[in-house]
Amino acid sequence: MSRIFVTGGAGRLGRSVVAGLAAKGHHVISVDRDAVPADQLPAGVVQETADLLAPGEALRLLRDTTPDAVIHLAAIAVPFSAPEDVIFATNTRLAFAVISAATDVGVQKIVTASSPTVLGYGSPAGWLPPSFPLDERTPPRPWNAYALSKLIAEQTVQTFAAAQGEKIRYAAFRPCYVISPEEWEGAPTQQGHTLAERLADPALSAPALFNYVDARDVADFLDLLLEKMPSIPNGETFFVGAADALATAPLAELMPKFLPGSEALSAGLTGTSPAFSIAKAQELLGWQPTRSWRTELKPHTTLNDENSALVSAGSGAKEKP
Repeated sequence: MSRIFVTGGAGRLGRSVVAGLAAKGHHVISVDRDAVPADQLPAGVVQETADLLAPGEALRLLRDTTPDAVIHLAAIAVPFSAPEDVIFATNTRLAFAVISAATDVGVQKIVTASSPTVLGYGSPAGWLPPSFPLDERTPPRPWNAYALSKLIAEQTVQTFAAAQGEKIRYAAFRPCYVISPEEWEGAPTQQGHTLAERLADPALSAPALFNYVDARDVADFLDLLLEKMPSIPNGETFFVGAADALATAPLAELMPKFLPGSEALSAGLTGTSPAFSIAKAQELLGWQPTRSWRTELKPHTTLNDENSALVSAGSGAKEKP
């Protein structure tokens, strides 16, 4: 098994990634500015608290821990949660600092987290894609500092891959709206409302085009990606999402209500089809998400009897195409 250095290991996604990789037998070094309480740290995980923006800190830690792989998750993770210049500077500097330091010490596999927001949906100026479902060929059109910083993170691994050739393997991934395990139990999501509320009111999930992914499925994806990196093209980017949409009605019906002009584009999103394709990860890596809101959402997390019936019906069967 590998020694894996995970930045942002105390974050919403990071906690599940660290736990998932440790459960698969990897030796995990979790690095974050904030520490996870010792009683919540998975057995065998080494925790390091550090400011990776401090000069030389990433290089020092990597030399001390000698990992086989680096997974870079650390970032300001919510658009507009800080001034735009702070988000841009923090996220781009973190990505470059970690990826360049890992390259300098000769780490053989380097992965960075990106975001579906690089595509530019939600732009105040309006946005429509060339087609649905969205995939890695959809042109990026970032319109805020967060999305731009994530596109630069992707370009950073591609730049290093171009310089290193086949000596070091690089990849980027775009996790959809991350759902952590406690959120299936009713804890607030990143936007402050619950999953039951997102399902009951499509307007809450519409800004993200109804995308989502279970954080544990991301951990499974990363485990498989690290295994397959030597045999796939260098510098690849992958969407990582659930196999369905976070909605109780087909997106062919919902999308035109929230994305003007998308009637024809979204007509093929029937049944439970999501707006984001994971075909590349399925075909190139053999990865398949195993969790859905239909299997994971607990009935008691719903808001009232009417919504409970709605979610229970959704978790019992998939919508017909």
